[in-house]
Amino acid sequence: MTNEEWGKVRNKLQKAVGQNNYTSWIEPLEFAELEGGVARFLVPTNFLGNWVSQNFGDQILNHLNTEGVKVARLEFTVPEKVKPRPAAQPTEKAATPAPSIAKPDISDLPGAPLDARFTFDSFVVGKPNELAHAAARRVGEGGPVTFNPLFLYGGVGLGKTHLMHAIAHEMKTRQPDLRVVYLSAEQFMYRFVQAIREKQMIDFKQLFRSVDVLMVDDVQFIAGKDSTQEEFFHTFNALVDQNKQIIISADRAPGEIKDLEDRIKSRLQCGLVVDLHPTDYELRLGVLQTKVNAYREQYKGLVIADGVLEYLAHRISTNVRVLEGALMRLFAFASLVGREITLELAQDCLGDILRASDRKVTVEEIQRKVSEHYNIRLSDLIGPKRVRTIARPRQVAMYLAKHMTSRSLPEIGRRFGGRDHTTVMHGVKRIDELKGVDDQIAEDLELLRRALEA
Repeated sequence: MTNEEWGKVRNKLQKAVGQNNYTSWIEPLEFAELEGGVARFLVPTNFLGNWVSQNFGDQILNHLNTEGVKVARLEFTVPEKVKPRPAAQPTEKAATPAPSIAKPDISDLPGAPLDARFTFDSFVVGKPNELAHAAARRVGEGGPVTFNPLFLYGGVGLGKTHLMHAIAHEMKTRQPDLRVVYLSAEQFMYRFVQAIREKQMIDFKQLFRSVDVLMVDDVQFIAGKDSTQEEFFHTFNALVDQNKQIIISADRAPGEIKDLEDRIKSRLQCGLVVDLHPTDYELRLGVLQTKVNAYREQYKGLVIADGVLEYLAHRISTNVRVLEGALMRLFAFASLVGREITLELAQDCLGDILRASDRKVTVEEIQRKVSEHYNIRLSDLIGPKRVRTIARPRQVAMYLAKHMTSRSLPEIGRRFGGRDHTTVMHGVKRIDELKGVDDQIAEDLELLRRALEA
């Protein structure tokens, strides 16, 4: 086979596998010789040779034979390079040859640092996060890979990142040699772009495919970024094929991430998908009590009056981060002025946070959110149309307006195109009945409520 014939085959492969795959995997191949029906190619790394053999070997053979080149088998070889010995060790023995797929040095792993505070011991468990905590515990214990991937999703400040750090800490404690990489989706994209710019895609692929556990936080960040999604998809598949554990987090369920490729959504949904629900009063109170115990060492001598924690847990319901920030500010302020933490002090010190937490949801805001959720025009939602595709979302909006605002039924009716209050009553009653038997309606209500409360 001549280089000209190989060039024709390469052109056909470029059209068959796509430009990205061609650039990453086919272009680096260098034809060496054809002998005894075996075509030998030179490759930069053993990893690339093995990958091409497993994923594109049949296509290459097929195209070669179509061109009239009789090839029965492909062989990929890394050219031998003579490495100079270090000057300080002239008598050192020759190094033992590396295995066919050498793992990069663990110091090269591209992960983000873990927060020592985020462990399972410091995670407060309640009904809203009980399942997520149990699943994370199971994965952190190691053993056979059961939930792959484990997908955690929920709103801001509900504990997704805490659980991911806790899993990594637990795995490293149990198996110190385990190659665990935790990073955000933004960092993954940055590494990918950097590898393209510096022409180190092979190193990038080998590095990420050599880990034992890959953890990617806020995966919704790569939505709409086609090249990064493509690379993430191939990395995901390669690790699953090797039975490596993958843990992903996002601010919403895989199917709800806009501009995320369908094939990636499908892969993410094939494992265990767990929702961290908004915090309830008991969980918020538990978080505050845990934090108070931790702060007592830092702010010794401070006294907190009865009822303060209960007041904060009731008033601040946005997310745990806001709650923890409010308590930290309260302790710091009381320490600086040398006063006991009373209810009056909390109200004065946290006025801005308490006012923000009192934000009222309006009927107009509910209408906008419902229109966006069901992809219908706002004018249709409040207009006279009575077709099912409009009427059902309208009833959902009326239901939410009744339960999330202080408006009366006649007032709600006026904001829905001047409808009578009995129409609103009927709509609210109908949704109340449906949410108990229709899972889709129940899910829509939960998603809309969460979006409005965020």
